[in-house]
Amino acid sequence: MRRTRCYALAMTPVALALSFSAAQAQSELSRVVSDGGISVPGWMGQIDEREASSGQVLENARLAMQGDALHVTTGPAVTYWNPANTASDDYTVSATFHETEYMSLNDHPHPYGIVIGGNEMGTDQQSYLYCAAYGNGSFIVRGFGPEPFQVNGRRPEANPAIHQAAGRGEPVTQEIAVSVHGDTVECAINGTVVGSYARSELVAQGRLADTDGVYGIRFAHNTEATVSGLSVTTH
Repeated sequence: MRRTRCYALAMTPVALALSFSAAQAQSELSRVVSDGGISVPGWMGQIDEREASSGQVLENARLAMQGDALHVTTGPAVTYWNPANTASDDYTVSATFHETEYMSLNDHPHPYGIVIGGNEMGTDQQSYLYCAAYGNGSFIVRGFGPEPFQVNGRRPEANPAIHQAAGRGEPVTQEIAVSVHGDTVECAINGTVVGSYARSELVAQGRLADTDGVYGIRFAHNTEATVSGLSVTTH
């Protein structure tokens, strides 16, 4: 009689951790932040559709000023922007994200990062791209167009350039920049390009309307960090 044997594929510790974190993220409920809402003049926000369908509202997350920095506390996953902040042609949008206490509101890493190419923001036809870092040394590139789409795979991608917190409750800082150069869109974290993508593949049916548009920030649910130096440089 013929026997068939099955062998499990070996996974690295990092891959196992990222898979476990992704599974947790799907089951974790979003918190409600006290004293929520937006208190920064000119800024707007929108929570994800799946958050809204579960009863969450924008006021369950908070965007405020902390000195010269934006201070974000979620709640539901949310994207924030100021309609006056726009970028076009070739440019780089950058900011420094500081998680004072890594995983202070959750039991696994959650990402935060830069948004570019925002069009029809706050509507059911909105489109934008974001690159976001985790305090465990990984990142994701995702978009809405208007449905969500993945750019660098289903799971967070590890890169040695991304800083890792020493442990839960410890600080971690990421310098994130998203650039458009001709037909190339790049995400750089802490001075290293971690992902490079063809603009012609991102600006497409069901994806981005354009890479020109509003820029801002995005935070996953149950996350707290400050954002300083949000700015755009043209090339």
